[in-house]
Amino acid sequence: MKQLKLTTELNVTPSEWKINHQSKIITIGSCFADVLGNQLSDYKFQVLNNPFGTVFNPLAVAKLLDLSLDVKPPHPALYHQNTDKIWLHHDFHSSLWSHNRVDLEEKLKEKQHQVNYFLRNADVLVITLGTAFAYRHRATNVLVGNCHKVPADQFVKELLHLDQINIGLEHLLFKLQSIKRDLRIILTVSPVRHTKDTLILNQVSKSTLRLVCHRLSEKFRQVEYFPSYEIMVDELRDYRYYKPDLIHPNSVAEDYIFRTFADAFIDKPALDFMREWDGVQKMLNHNPQHGLTASQLALLHTLRKRLGELAGNVDLSGELIEINRRIDEFPAR
Repeated sequence: MKQLKLTTELNVTPSEWKINHQSKIITIGSCFADVLGNQLSDYKFQVLNNPFGTVFNPLAVAKLLDLSLDVKPPHPALYHQNTDKIWLHHDFHSSLWSHNRVDLEEKLKEKQHQVNYFLRNADVLVITLGTAFAYRHRATNVLVGNCHKVPADQFVKELLHLDQINIGLEHLLFKLQSIKRDLRIILTVSPVRHTKDTLILNQVSKSTLRLVCHRLSEKFRQVEYFPSYEIMVDELRDYRYYKPDLIHPNSVAEDYIFRTFADAFIDKPALDFMREWDGVQKMLNHNPQHGLTASQLALLHTLRKRLGELAGNVDLSGELIEINRRIDEFPAR
């Protein structure tokens, strides 16, 4: 009898180069960049995770990285004070804010220096593209990364042209190549659907981004594409893999996409560590039902030994401190 297949499987070709626990990784882009960065960080990889906060359109991503590489100050006319007297900047996410403009300027400058330093020493840059739609600030006639709930009449919404995005990202890639020739770049299109643009225009937007990624991966040998969007819409084609908003992937989908990413880009010793770490995490999160028992103390000693064995390649000092604290809680016998 022919085996019944209930899903369309996406065959992701493993990368010729691999990430390990010595690799320095930076993620930037849409909220999916946060998800991926957090997953890598949870497995003890060295990650600078979406340092500018959520950035959805590709030209905003390119602008922030370009400014950081040149250590140039953000556009002075794009600072904005909202009705709560909070200062924000239209090129940056609302998580970067202050009660006064000078302090915000210093905060953004510090963030740019952090990204500059990390990029010059990074091994992998992951860029997650969310949408090809962008907003142009009427007063300055420049494209921005965030409207910060300013009245809509101060912006013009645009669907970025394929060539417009391509030129912006090519400029960035050439600059990165001149600074760090061995930097690997992974492009991906976010699996989060932008339904506010309508489902029809969301597909136009995602298609534009996908074609940009394809062209760049063909032109630049250091660029590879990871199909997170395709995994979501083709392989996980079911609303059970979405959160209740029917837009964002749920934890099951996020984990599945990450496991596919890991199989493609992470080396075998690191994958072995990840499997071992899953078991350690279960032991760390174990909630003893009967308090400070002899069996619980034995489990903690076993856990401390396992952490000691794993600590050769990654920093587990925080976990070891916590285990020792729990052991010290037991009364002397």
